[in-house]
Amino acid sequence: MKKVKLALGIHNHQPVGNFDFVFELAYQKAYLPFLDVLQRHPKIKIAQHYSGVLFQWLLEHDPQFGEKLRQMVAAGQIEMMSGGYYEPILVNIPDEDKLGQIEKLNQFVKKHTGYDPKGLWLAERIWEPQLPRPLAQTGAKYVVVDDSHFKTAGLQEKDLYGYYITEETGYVINIFPISERLRYTIPFEEPQATIDYLRTVASDDEERLVVFADDGEKFGIWPDTYEHCYEQGWLDRFFRALEENLDWIEIVHFSEALEKLPPSGRVYLPTASYREMMEWALPSDAILNYEYFEHQLKESQLFDRYKNFVRGGFWRNFLAKYPESNNMHKKSLRISQRIVQAKKNPAYDQKLIEKATDHLWAGQTNCPYWHGVFGGLYLNNLRYAVYHNMIRAEAILDQAMKPAPVYKDGWIDIEVTDLDADGRDEIIIETQKLNLCFSPNNGGTLFEMDYKPRAVNLLDTMTRRKEAYHQRLATLAQQEKNPSDSGTKSIHDIVKTKEPGLEKKLKYDWYRRTSLIDHFLAPDTELTDFANCEYTESGDFLASPYRFEISERKPATELSFFREGTVKTNGITSRVQINKTVRITADSNEIIVVYELQNLGNTITDVWFGVELNYALLAGNAPDRYYYFDRECQDPLNLASSGEEKGVRQMGLKDEWMKLDIRLNFDRDTTVWRFPIETISQSEGGFERVYQSSAVFPNWKIKLKSGESWKTEINQNIFDL
Repeated sequence: MKKVKLALGIHNHQPVGNFDFVFELAYQKAYLPFLDVLQRHPKIKIAQHYSGVLFQWLLEHDPQFGEKLRQMVAAGQIEMMSGGYYEPILVNIPDEDKLGQIEKLNQFVKKHTGYDPKGLWLAERIWEPQLPRPLAQTGAKYVVVDDSHFKTAGLQEKDLYGYYITEETGYVINIFPISERLRYTIPFEEPQATIDYLRTVASDDEERLVVFADDGEKFGIWPDTYEHCYEQGWLDRFFRALEENLDWIEIVHFSEALEKLPPSGRVYLPTASYREMMEWALPSDAILNYEYFEHQLKESQLFDRYKNFVRGGFWRNFLAKYPESNNMHKKSLRISQRIVQAKKNPAYDQKLIEKATDHLWAGQTNCPYWHGVFGGLYLNNLRYAVYHNMIRAEAILDQAMKPAPVYKDGWIDIEVTDLDADGRDEIIIETQKLNLCFSPNNGGTLFEMDYKPRAVNLLDTMTRRKEAYHQRLATLAQQEKNPSDSGTKSIHDIVKTKEPGLEKKLKYDWYRRTSLIDHFLAPDTELTDFANCEYTESGDFLASPYRFEISERKPATELSFFREGTVKTNGITSRVQINKTVRITADSNEIIVVYELQNLGNTITDVWFGVELNYALLAGNAPDRYYYFDRECQDPLNLASSGEEKGVRQMGLKDEWMKLDIRLNFDRDTTVWRFPIETISQSEGGFERVYQSSAVFPNWKIKLKSGESWKTEINQNIFDL
């Protein structure tokens, strides 16, 4: 009789920072019912992987879930898989953190299930050739990745009925290829489709192994899958179908496959992930070209034959595509380096260092670092969680590494370094209460402002940029106008929106949304034009290099930026110099910014000057987050509101949820524009509008004689509510 071996694996994960109701929904719709059905079929063996943050939530939420899991592990029905505790992209973090995160989950799994994991789930199946060494150093024997990884190395379908061995400088790891065919049949086709496929693979003259491993969320959380898998009984019928064919289908754990089967050979895999991830990592215009090329191959009926050689980009290019992702990543590397140094010094409180390390690891959770249909870079609650944990790690390191009198009285640390690895220096100013990161090369702007007492980056915003899928949104709007134009579409062509008219809200920024951005406006500029980034910039200061000087006048430090440039108003070009001085005091929450403009030309010049400030407070329409001014305002004051106030001397933004009050004082009457920065992004649920930040734009119309200067001071203070 022809026989085949089958290894099954399920990966379950929720990111740090996801809402508790999302955890609860996934528990009720997927994790719990899956385990309940599996328990009724004791002959079905499955490897289960839970990321540490999810596993911890499950145990705290329902101890009976943990007890049930432990019993099924003890019975040999479940084999537990490990991985990074907080589900990081392993290639994205230093080896010390790889080893530490995996060991943390190893210990957690063993403590709560009694099982010593033999294998690893690789987050997003992102593979790079150097991984065998750190994976082997953790004691892992195997890892599972997509079969497409193998096919890009030249292997064919017939070569993938088993597992392979690979190595890096002699460090060895076994790799199992996940069957693409089974990822489509399970659970989206009737169980017999899987049985029929396995029958085509079964052999009577060689031992063959087929692997299925995929997300647990597709069994209950993905659209319509709860009804399909449980109410309509698909999962129960699937397990029964396997049981009815156990005379020729042998279900094995991955660790058992290593014992029963020799490796099919040695292989060296290229950098890879699943097909969609590699496509999303491309620049937006390249994605459109990629999709066109793929479409042409399908039209020519060549795609199925050559798709293994049609691949997109490289995961790390998300760090090039999105500066916001890169900043989080480089911050995590900087903290990791501090921790390595702190661990070498026995004078430091190592319990505090350990606590800081765990916060760093929580900040390495992968979801906010990338974006596609999945991925959470555009979700501000996930980015908030990353920064919250990393800033807490920094605050704990400050406490551990600063001498007691210094820590108590306050300090200022200044570093000029290429923080974001772009070949140009940034300036980092750190105090007990604040972290400030400036970019002299990009307009002398402030791109990170951490308030340590609340562990929040108040500049954690996103720039509105073109995404390849925005083209589909425009196409959808056209189809709604002309329904007869739409034909039968595949699931990848179906577009849903969470509100009508989103295509009209697609606006793109041509500069990065940070803070202390210096603008010169044309005389006819309207607030709406400026907010939509559809205006004329009259000066050449925006995103241009500034010179800088640092002056330490304890207890304060002054950072001054200088630039000579031109401003064109009503056809007249004038030479103007900006001096921008930022003053920070060691023990204060206050930041004082002094601007001085000087007319370097020989004639009178009229300029409209303003300073853009962006504040990220998570929710634009929540009643506990709002603007306030030093007078009564008729317009709505929620953080997603737009408006203009004249003659302002004091204003602020309050966030009662984070218990923060950001107050701005001006030394002269000031016109203030305010408007939200909102992005249009795509998730598995459809297109959605996401609030990113509130832009505050104090501005002044100024007349300067030749050689004359104009000066103003902006005082920003942060108060705890």
